[in-house]
Amino acid sequence: MNTPFAVRKIGHAVIFVSDLDGSMMPGGMVFLRCNGDHHCLALVGGKDGEKDKSLHHLAFELATLDEVFRARDHLVTHGAKITYQGRRRAGCQVSVEFLDPDGHHLELYWGVDQVGSDGRSRPWDEWRQTATLEEAVRNAPPGQDTTVHDAVLRARIEGGTDRP
Repeated sequence: MNTPFAVRKIGHAVIFVSDLDGSMMPGGMVFLRCNGDHHCLALVGGKDGEKDKSLHHLAFELATLDEVFRARDHLVTHGAKITYQGRRRAGCQVSVEFLDPDGHHLELYWGVDQVGSDGRSRPWDEWRQTATLEEAVRNAPPGQDTTVHDAVLRARIEGGTDRP
């Protein structure tokens, strides 16, 4: 199948765990990194012991913001169930999340924050959670260049159309 985007790498995995402290969300959340990306593994707490240990989602990095829009359009055209689109908080990546045919949660994203050798990440007051890709472009966090280069996509965003 010919797709209008290309996966660059497996970006991160998020798994449920039963015992975790934290206040980001119910049950807590912890981010771990092994490179410059904001996270390569995240743990989400609050699951019920042995019976609920499971994968939350796998994420795959795309090369450009334009590709995230093309990926969403492609997924919608092919009937995939979109579960989220826009920008989450920590990491500030712009993404589309969906279910694969077997019900696994997957994420295609661009622009995850990078953490330097000083270990500092973007402060929480710069996060810009959004509910659409278009809103993510219009409401970028400081320093994130959300320029869309494809003229057709850019016209759709500037025209206020928030869906493909």
